Amino acid sequence: MIRYVKDSWETKYEAFISAHPKGHFVKSLKWAEFKKPWKVKVFVSVDENDNIRGSMMIYISRIPKTKYTHMYCPRGPVVDDGDAATLKELCDEARKIAKEFHAYELSIDPDITEKDTGYYADLVRAGFALNNTKRRPEYLQARYVFRLYMEGMTADEIFANFHSKTRYNVRLATRKEVTCRIGTKEDLPAFVEVMKETAVRDGFLARSLSYFEEMYDILGPEHLRLYLMEFGGEAIAGAITIYYGDKMWYLYGASSNRERNRMPNYLMQWEMIQWAVEKGCRIYDFRGVTGDMEKTFLDGLIRFKAGFGAVQDDFVGKMDMIFMPVRAELIEIVQTAYRSVVRRIGVLKNKRK
Repeated sequence: MIRYVKDSWETKYEAFISAHPKGHFVKSLKWAEFKKPWKVKVFVSVDENDNIRGSMMIYISRIPKTKYTHMYCPRGPVVDDGDAATLKELCDEARKIAKEFHAYELSIDPDITEKDTGYYADLVRAGFALNNTKRRPEYLQARYVFRLYMEGMTADEIFANFHSKTRYNVRLATRKEVTCRIGTKEDLPAFVEVMKETAVRDGFLARSLSYFEEMYDILGPEHLRLYLMEFGGEAIAGAITIYYGDKMWYLYGASSNRERNRMPNYLMQWEMIQWAVEKGCRIYDFRGVTGDMEKTFLDGLIRFKAGFGAVQDDFVGKMDMIFMPVRAELIEIVQTAYRSVVRRIGVLKNKRK
């Protein structure tokens, strides 16, 4: 049986998502509130006793100047491995929503690795097909991620498992008088300034101050922490970390071009990992890399994350349930070109500032 999540079901839904191995902060009702420009449909499959056995959170965005929409379920349906019947029930409901909103496709980036062949086969039988083309929408979750598995480990045990160079750099940052401070909403401007430096250096479009302020208003401080690494009273690095269920995510990170020899990012990660230990987290997620191991610029990033004991998980990637094949292809081409132009303009503006 399908039930839509509202009012009295909200607490039940959050308890289910936060406890499930496939739970993720992008499926929380608070994150849906933060992403309010998208229309959101949240529904669950329940048994005869109203116990939740699976769920879907679908974000719906309208294509400008048309009646058509795109549907996206981040990290896919939340269903136990092998429960194909519940998965089918959820997907059948998604098809009904697609008709109501004239959706041309439903995209997912499921929380399954390439080794999860059984769950992948169930998704294919439910109507999804793999679509890892070069046209990758910005909203998709990373396909290749580094995660630190820490269940049952103490902070000392985790630290001992770091690479010797990583342990050295954590201690070096302390010796070089780098300090860590948990920031408040009032500290976000300092973080954004460091983020702008990072964006210019690495060639990406930085988020605005208002974006982070709204995120903090909705998620902080229970589920969100702002970390600021300081030297001489000035921020030289910072990060925003999300805690939800039994996982923690290193969501945004920034570092100044100044004082980089003091290794603030190493101490910052260690401070955030200790918060994950305090919260009893099973996984600390360092987030993604491109997966292209041939690119030499990735060497440093990979070594950095692996140095903390993190391992690379390769997810299956983007999967689509297509409702209007021709329209889906045309819209995807146009939107990809538009996003590329907007991104290039934004990066150029960052560099001029």
